[in-house]
Amino acid sequence: MAKKVRRRKEHKYIKFTFIKYTVLTLFICLLFVRGYVPFEHEGENLFHVKLNGVEVGSVDDPAKAQQMLWEARYQVQSARKDFTFMEAELDVTGEEVLWGYVDDETFVRTNMLRVLQSTATETLKRSYTVKVKEYLVNLSTPEEVEELFQAAIDKYDDSGRFKVKMVHDQGREFGVYTVVVDDVNEEKPQEEETTDVSEAGVQTMLSITGKVFDEPKELDFEDYEYGVLSMDLMEGVEVIGAYLPANQVSPVDEAIDHLVREQEVPVEYTIVSGDTLSEIAMKVNIPMEKIVEMNSDYLDSVNSKIYVGDKLIITVPEPELSVLKTERILREEIYDADTIYIENDSWFTSQQVVLQQPSAGFRKISVEEHYVNDTVTERVILKEELIKEAVPLIVERGTKVPPTYIKPLSGGRISSGFGKRSAPTKGASTNHQGVDWATPTGTSVVASSGGTVSKAGWASGYGYCVFIDHPDGKQTRYGHLSKVLVKAGQTVKQGEKIALSGSTGVSSGPHLHFEIRVNGTAVNPLNYVSK
Repeated sequence: MAKKVRRRKEHKYIKFTFIKYTVLTLFICLLFVRGYVPFEHEGENLFHVKLNGVEVGSVDDPAKAQQMLWEARYQVQSARKDFTFMEAELDVTGEEVLWGYVDDETFVRTNMLRVLQSTATETLKRSYTVKVKEYLVNLSTPEEVEELFQAAIDKYDDSGRFKVKMVHDQGREFGVYTVVVDDVNEEKPQEEETTDVSEAGVQTMLSITGKVFDEPKELDFEDYEYGVLSMDLMEGVEVIGAYLPANQVSPVDEAIDHLVREQEVPVEYTIVSGDTLSEIAMKVNIPMEKIVEMNSDYLDSVNSKIYVGDKLIITVPEPELSVLKTERILREEIYDADTIYIENDSWFTSQQVVLQQPSAGFRKISVEEHYVNDTVTERVILKEELIKEAVPLIVERGTKVPPTYIKPLSGGRISSGFGKRSAPTKGASTNHQGVDWATPTGTSVVASSGGTVSKAGWASGYGYCVFIDHPDGKQTRYGHLSKVLVKAGQTVKQGEKIALSGSTGVSSGPHLHFEIRVNGTAVNPLNYVSK
């Protein structure tokens, strides 16, 4: 019996020992199993990760979650050529556990990759912003930038010698470029010859001195290089690399059309002595009617008078991007000698006389011409051989500024214009020699221009009147006055009060009759009176 009890105790002891060591073994194994988080007394030790609200796994360190997100983003971006925007809102929630499991890093990263790919909706293209004056355009590649400016150069270069290249703008920050125009046929400069070291002392000095003081040889026509020498862009060009949405990048053909096509650009033309509207129209190659339309505040018609020093607005066709070109040419041409002017200080600038008629000459020249687009801006003759010398035009011209004419009263309403009309009252002319301004009796009348009073008093038809002779040969007449304030022979200044308006003589009511006569012939005063 005692033996049986002893065996039962031994069996229980063995069973307890087995269980104890089994539990201990399992606990030890748990400590070494991958992904197991041991209990720590330092706070949170297991972290659940969400990306954009989607659970992607668990980690034992928040820094690992950040690192895996960076790796996933890099993997998404490296698979695309363009710069990609991705939503990446990482949410890491920690807890304190006795033991727990973390997910394999590949598993977490794969889940992150899947979430990022689903949100990578907006792509930014690598692009280049081109700025020319106030014009901006975005292009896709450096090749498109070069194509844009090459189109401008090719418009004026038939040889294909000049090529555009986009280069980094030296002295500017990284990512800022400009464009340069290279001559593909230009030879690299050779190294300068050095003096032969075998020469020494006085002989070397004599050799060098001889080279320095050699007389320069006069070049013949065949010694010059001809053709297009150089080309460049007139406007400053700035190119900046950037990432932009695809819808903000323009086709290169559209940019070429805008920058290279000609556009109407307004410019000022200053009227010079001898100019007429028809001559200006031929100079600027614009019809007279178009010039009048563009200057409607200055010109009433193609017959309007123009004055030296005044400015006209004209439009000329110019592209947004201008090209500078230098070309050297050998040619034989008919040419005109420069006009010779003889200044006469006693004449007005409106007076001139031709003293010698011109005759064209013929010559052979080597000439260097500088262009802005198709327009020659400078012409330098390098060598000239006269075959027939030109005879110059010789003109004697005045230097005195001619007098101006102003309206002879303030206010008033035009009641009768110059020329044909129905007689307003019995005895009145049907071919009106001046302009009538209806105005109350007693309105001040002033001299339209400075001069000498030739008549002051009564005249048939005019009633009380004043006639003034002016230095340029013109005469002004003022009629139907109520009172004359000057005398014959008196000198008056422009704007000086000479009379009061009225209705004397052949008149249908109070008004001022005003005439301008040139060599005794009445002309329309409105063509001479400044506005």
